[in-house]
Amino acid sequence: MSHPRLAEEFIDNKERAQWHDKSLWFVRQKRDRMASGVPEWEDLRQHASAIKKHTMSRLPDLLEQFEENARALGVHVHWAVDGDQHNRIVHDILKQHNVRRVVKSKSMLTEECHLNPFLEQLGYDVVDTDLGERIVQLREESPSHIVLPAIHIRKEEVGECFHQHLGTEEGASDPAYLTEAARNHLRERFCSADAGITGVNFAIAETGGFVVCTNEGNADLGVSLPKLHIACMGIEKLVPRVSDLAVFLRLLARSATGQPITTYSSHFHGPREGSELHIVLVDNGRSAILGSSEFRRSLNCIRCGACMNTCPVYRRSGGHSYQSTVPGPIGSILTPLSTPKAHSSLPFACTLCGSCTDVCPVKIDLHHQLLAMRGFLDRKKLLDLSKKLSMKFLSGLLSSTWAYTQAGRAARTALRWLPRFAVYNRLNGWGRQRDLPEPPAATFREQYAAEQRGSGDES
Repeated sequence: MSHPRLAEEFIDNKERAQWHDKSLWFVRQKRDRMASGVPEWEDLRQHASAIKKHTMSRLPDLLEQFEENARALGVHVHWAVDGDQHNRIVHDILKQHNVRRVVKSKSMLTEECHLNPFLEQLGYDVVDTDLGERIVQLREESPSHIVLPAIHIRKEEVGECFHQHLGTEEGASDPAYLTEAARNHLRERFCSADAGITGVNFAIAETGGFVVCTNEGNADLGVSLPKLHIACMGIEKLVPRVSDLAVFLRLLARSATGQPITTYSSHFHGPREGSELHIVLVDNGRSAILGSSEFRRSLNCIRCGACMNTCPVYRRSGGHSYQSTVPGPIGSILTPLSTPKAHSSLPFACTLCGSCTDVCPVKIDLHHQLLAMRGFLDRKKLLDLSKKLSMKFLSGLLSSTWAYTQAGRAARTALRWLPRFAVYNRLNGWGRQRDLPEPPAATFREQYAAEQRGSGDES
C-alpha cells in the first residue's frame, strides 16, 4: 500500500494521531533546549558534517585501516555485500558455536537485513532486549521510529501485551510496574543467552574499536555474559580518528532524545579474555549511494531520529505508514534508492518545509535531497500521470501573476460562499484531511497597499 493510504488509516484514529504528534514534538522541544545550551552547537554540526564528508571521500582506505586495526586487536572481521550475505555470515558464526539462544540490542542494520525472521526460521530463539524493541517484537510489529521504536503504542496497550505474554496483572498500565516486569523477563534471557548481537553507532578507523550507545545498558549486559559477541555495522558508521568521536557523541543524544549524553556509551576494543568478537561490515547498497553525487550526503546520517521528531508529516502519519526500516525524511531518501518502484510515494510525503534540515546534527540538506529524489523517480518514469499533470498545472499557475491572482480571488470567494460539504466531501481527498483557515476579506497585496496609503497620508 502507498504512504497516503496507510497514513489515512493512522489519521483515522484522531486521538492516537494527536498524542503521537505531541509526544514527538515534546522530544523535538527537548532537543532545542539542549542545543541552545551549547554555545558552539552550530560549530559542532559544521565540524561533524566536514568529518563525514572527509570520511566518505576516503571510505575504502579507512575501511581497510579499520579492518587491519580491528584484526590486530583479535577481532574477526567479515564483509557482506548485501543483507542476505550478512544473515548467512551471522548464522555461520552462531552455528560454529552451537548457539541456540541470542539476545540483541537495538540495531537498525539487522532490521534492514531482516535478521530476526531469518534466524527464527532456522530455529534460533532471538530476543530484542531494548524495551521498546521487545514490546514491538512481542506484538509482532516492526519499529515505527529508529530511536523510539514503540512510540506509536500507548501504555494501556503495553499492559495488554505484557498480560498476554509475560503474565502481568490484567488491566495494569503503570509504567514502573510494566518496566519491572520487563526487567525480570529480560534478566532470565540475558542469563541463558549463548550469544549477544549489537549494532554499531560509531567505528574508529584509527584504533579498530567501536562504540555502542544505549540508555538501558542492555547492550552491555547482552555481550558481557555470553562468550560470543557479534557486532553488525553499516560501512558508513566509520569515523577516522578517536578525537572525531567526541564531536558525534555530543551531537547524538542531544539530537535524538534531548539528553546531554546517552546513559551508556560503551567502547569495545577487542574481545574479552576467553571470548570472541566478530564484526560484520555490510554494504547493502551503500557503495551505490556513495557513487551518486545527488544522494551521497544521505550516508552522513548518524540515525538520531531528529528529522522524524520534527517532521509534520511523520508526526501525524506514524512510522508504519512508510513501510520501510528507516521512516521519515531520511528514510524517504534511502528507501527509494534501493527499491524505487515499491516506495515511489515516499518523497512526496513531505512539504519541503526544511525543518528536517534545520535539526539534522550533521547538516544533511534533507529537503533538497527529497526534491532531488522526486526528479530521480520522474526520470525512472515512476510518477503517476495525475501527479505529473497536477504539477504541470500548478507550474503554469504559479508562473503567471495574473493567473495566480485570479485563482486566489476565486478560491477566497468559493471558500466564503460555498457550503462546507461542497469543499469537504468524499470526492476531494485533499480536503478531507485538511481544514483550511477562514479566507481573509482582502489579499496581502491589498492590505499592504492600504497600509502604504495610510502611511503616506500621515506624512
